[in-house]
Amino acid sequence: MTVTLNYEQYGDLTKPTVLFLGSLGSDLSMWGPQIHALATDWNVVAADHRGHGASPAPSGPYTIEELAGDVVALLDSLELGAVHYVGLSLGGAVGQWLAAHHPERVRTLTLLCTSPAFQPAQPWYDRAASVRNDGLASIADSIVSRWFTPELAEHDPDLVARHVEMVKGTTDEGYAACCEALATWDGRPDLARIVAPTLVIAGEQDPATPPSTMQQLADGIADSAFHVLSPGAHLANVEQAGRVTKLIREHISSRATPSAAHRTAAFEEGLRERRSVLGDAHVDRSIESATEFTRPFQDFITRTAWGDIWARPGLDHRTRRLLTLAILTAVGNEHELDMHIRAALRAGIDPDDLVEVFLHTAVYAGVPNSNRAFALGKQALADTEGGAGS
Repeated sequence: MTVTLNYEQYGDLTKPTVLFLGSLGSDLSMWGPQIHALATDWNVVAADHRGHGASPAPSGPYTIEELAGDVVALLDSLELGAVHYVGLSLGGAVGQWLAAHHPERVRTLTLLCTSPAFQPAQPWYDRAASVRNDGLASIADSIVSRWFTPELAEHDPDLVARHVEMVKGTTDEGYAACCEALATWDGRPDLARIVAPTLVIAGEQDPATPPSTMQQLADGIADSAFHVLSPGAHLANVEQAGRVTKLIREHISSRATPSAAHRTAAFEEGLRERRSVLGDAHVDRSIESATEFTRPFQDFITRTAWGDIWARPGLDHRTRRLLTLAILTAVGNEHELDMHIRAALRAGIDPDDLVEVFLHTAVYAGVPNSNRAFALGKQALADTEGGAGS
């Protein structure tokens, strides 16, 4: 079950969205230097992981997939499609999973101070047990000591103190359960699936995810650029705020349109959805009959109607089928309606459900259109019962 994440939104809602997810033990305020700088040109959303900041903290353990599911639910609730995703540490792991499994939701990916696998697992289990027994406050100072270089910590003790309080504000259960999520996660097999243009940023002095670890991400993701910042420890976005913001801005701006790899992934996702709804035979006929003139339209509807809308997790296929039948009846699109009636019957939709859809549509969209829908449904049922198929 997903968790409703706490978030804050800045900038122009009509512009493309940049989404920020942070480190284990942090809250969305860690992105302060980037939020206000980028909100002048983008719609900026910063969110708290479950169990962090003001987000709810259900009992653990959690998984990275569950944390990513929370993000998808947030995007759906805000009616956002693809976003420019920026994640650090735990947020970077979530971003990797999202980019690999929901490529249509990630325009560009920025990974800071993270890893494709946080192993070995046992130290994470030990830390989770320690936090549940003794409380997160008992190790807050130790955690933050790894976030900044000694030089910065000595120069700006107030900065360190603020981040210690940030860690203490994280729930014990949320922190411990996210430790367990990191313990069980290994994203290395999925790196080759990431097609979003990716910016990888490491801190030279980061003891948690050193540049050698970050290099694995750059090597494993085909369309990636790698930068190492010094001085910089685990929260490189704070210690090197200006440089990180500049790199993110340049990365997003240079990838204003989807890459060829991203478009291919969206097409393949859409093709899978299209086949599952309409059947292989129909889709194969459409592809084989495409000409140079019609092929751009086939590409368009496969990527958008099927890869974006039908693939969204908010409604199941049965609900989307019935909605589609109602809409096509209402607008009187007989060709598409006939195709979707037959596809629905092949998929096991009960004829009684079709009756209810067409009756309901008659009240709100007009009897003549529903009358025609009943005629098409009658013929489709006769063909099905007679073995004619379609």
